[in-house]
Amino acid sequence: MGRTPVMTTTLRPAGPLQRGADGAKARTYDVCVNSRPVGSITLATDAVFGAGVCRVTDLRIAEPDRGRGRATVAALAAEEVARGWGCERVEADIPAEAAGALRLATALGYVERNRRMAKPVPAGPAALPPGVAGRPMTEGEYEVWLARAKRSYTRNWSDRGVPEAQAHAKAETDYAGLLPQGQATPGALLSVLTKDGAKAGTLWLQLRDDDAFVFRVEVDEDCRGRGHGRSLMLLAEAQARAGGRDRIGLNVFAGNATALCLYESLGYEPFSYSLYKPLL
Repeated sequence: MGRTPVMTTTLRPAGPLQRGADGAKARTYDVCVNSRPVGSITLATDAVFGAGVCRVTDLRIAEPDRGRGRATVAALAAEEVARGWGCERVEADIPAEAAGALRLATALGYVERNRRMAKPVPAGPAALPPGVAGRPMTEGEYEVWLARAKRSYTRNWSDRGVPEAQAHAKAETDYAGLLPQGQATPGALLSVLTKDGAKAGTLWLQLRDDDAFVFRVEVDEDCRGRGHGRSLMLLAEAQARAGGRDRIGLNVFAGNATALCLYESLGYEPFSYSLYKPLL
């Protein structure tokens, strides 16, 4: 009676290890079953967090070999490669339509850090509640807002697997890159929401080449629970429409159930998920 052949899935380098002067590494591997290529996986140290973080930039399994655990073995083997590179964390961005990849990552212990959502800008404006309006942020308000925004942004990352020093450096780098001229940065709309003339929240909308993006929206602590979050989002959509954009996007960190519920109620849908996993 013949034995069932043993099918062994391994990674085989598809090219030389790419090295950067700053310690960066990158390499593509063939996913092989008994030396037969059935897919590929590409790994690279992270451009933002450096050589201590590995990013899975691509994982593909050929159609005939899907559903047989090849991707699972490849992802686990990739973690061993990352450990060999000295990485302490592995990360991946997964498109929303790749439901199978998202299920796989979750099963392997990846944790969602944030998701990006978007929707078409409504053709007609939605009226703000009576007494509610938006106005440009003043210079003094901007300085206070900027310091608070950086602290909050740092905390969002450090609470989700990023060491404090890395999170702080990312906040400084991201805000310097996105608002290089402060309030005068082209396309940056920094607004204050008011209720009967009193400040109730803030909004940062960026008009980009192809869309508008809500980078930060916040209701003042003593004004929460009164629908101002929805008003801020309606203000963002009105500004996007006025800026000639037909699509608006945003980012929401995992665990922010209130914000996620609001965005979903307004018709935003996820288009990608960012996940991470500590390498113990």
